[in-house]
Order: sequence, then C-alpha cells, then structure tokens
Amino acid sequence: MSLVYLNGQFLSADKACISPDDRGYYFADGVYEVIKYYKGHPFCMDDHLARLQNSLASVRINFNSLAEIEVICNRLIVNNGLQSEYAGIYLQITRGVAPRIHRFPPKSITPSVYIRSFVMPVSLNELVNGIRVITREDIRWLRCNIKSISLLPNTLLFQEAVDEDAGECFLIRDGMYTEASHSNIMAVMNGMVYTHPDSNLILSGITKKAVIRICRVAGINMVEKPIKASETGNFEECFITGTGSEIMPVVSIDNKPVGNGLPGRVTRQLQKELFRITYQELAGEEIYSIFADS
Repeated sequence: MSLVYLNGQFLSADKACISPDDRGYYFADGVYEVIKYYKGHPFCMDDHLARLQNSLASVRINFNSLAEIEVICNRLIVNNGLQSEYAGIYLQITRGVAPRIHRFPPKSITPSVYIRSFVMPVSLNELVNGIRVITREDIRWLRCNIKSISLLPNTLLFQEAVDEDAGECFLIRDGMYTEASHSNIMAVMNGMVYTHPDSNLILSGITKKAVIRICRVAGINMVEKPIKASETGNFEECFITGTGSEIMPVVSIDNKPVGNGLPGRVTRQLQKELFRITYQELAGEEIYSIFADS
C-alpha cells in the first residue's frame, strides 16, 4: 500500500480521509502543484515551490510551512520505492475545514495539506511522433495564473479532445491562443519560437520557463507574444510544454497538418536539450539517445 502525507502525518493511502466540510470539497478553495522526479531527482523544484507560494498568496491561504514541502516530497518518493522510477508528486493545499459559508472563515483555520507520489511514465511514442490537437474557445475564468484545483472547465475541454482521439485542446480567447487544457503552447514561425507571455490568462508553466532558458542558451530566437489563431496556417512547427508533456510535438491542429505533418527541427533541438538535462545527466536513460542525434 502506498504512503501518502496528510495534515502532518505519513499514512497508507487507504487510511487517508478528508472531511466533507473541507472548503476544497465545497468550493474548490485550494491550489496544487505536480512535480516530476527523474529517478529520484526533482525537476525545477524551486520554480514549483515559488509558483505554489504565488498561488497561495493569490487566494489568501495562510500556509507557513513551505520550507518543509520538499523534504516531505523526497520522503514519499523514497518510501514508496520510486527513487529509480520516473515519478510524480501531487501536492494540494486547501483553505481547510470550516462550516459552509461563502466568505473566508476565521484566520485561525488550519489549511489541509495532501501530498502523494505516483509513477509518471514517459510518453515515448507521442514524444517521438507528436500528437493531434483540437481548438476550442477558452471558457475558463480570468485568473488562470493561479494553479487552482477548480479545473472543471479544463476537464470538459480536454474531454472534447479525448472524444475526438486528440492529445490536447488548444484554447482561444479573443482570437488569440492562450494555452491548452493542461499545457502551454509554443509555435515556430519564420524560425522564431512564439509563446503567450505570462499573464492572468495563462498558467506560468515550469517547463515553459525551462524552454525559454534553453532557447537563450542555445541561441534560438524566442519571443513571448500572443499568437493569433488566424496564424495557425503559418506554423512551421508547434509543440506543447508541461510537467507531463515535457516538450511534445504537435503535428496536426483541427485535422490540418502543422508544417509537413512531422515534428520539426527546432522542436527536436529543444527536446534534445531538455532531455540532456533530465534523462541523460540525471538518469542515464537510453531515451535521450533517441533524440541526441536528431
């Protein structure tokens, strides 16, 4: 039985119980993070914790134990025997347990903290061959920079992609691509990588930030600028970034091929650099060799 962390205790998953009066249950009044571990090594842990802190501050959850989070995550990875695996951490903090009232309860309320680990396998076929995506109007709220547990709109939109046998759903607001249902969007036009700038309309992606850093080091032209949906036909390449997606090529948008319908040169170069940081240097994994000479 796997071990989880709940409100100060490590316990088996089947013993973990959360009150139905938790505000996360009533109002989705909470935030979360998903962190990937490459054979015992967390990817961009500091960035994840900084984003978590921002989300907590944005929704005014008073949580003062952020320094303990990394220790707890590392312990769960080890105690669940995942230090030699590609694994993930799910971390959720809600405002806590209180009677159901719309206003905030007294500040003395204690936040509820739940953390679990899980196997997070590599999507090798999709990383090599790419995915198809669909597009839909962005029906979400206007505080998408908060990593809120209120994900029903994202879930509904992603299910539409699943229903059409696609791998993601690109979201459009006011004629511009914002992001996808659970990843960031990047497109290559005229050799330049474009992605939506951080704002209230998108989540500031951890892998997105890593790709921006890679572009700077590798001398790849990159600009953070909204992408018009009407420019889709001009995409030479397209890919999504995310903790689970890593750098995932997009080869078709609404059943129309992107470029020549195959993962492109810039995408492959960025994959190679990201995988050098993760799979090769941290894990010594043969996955890296698939992309090393691309």
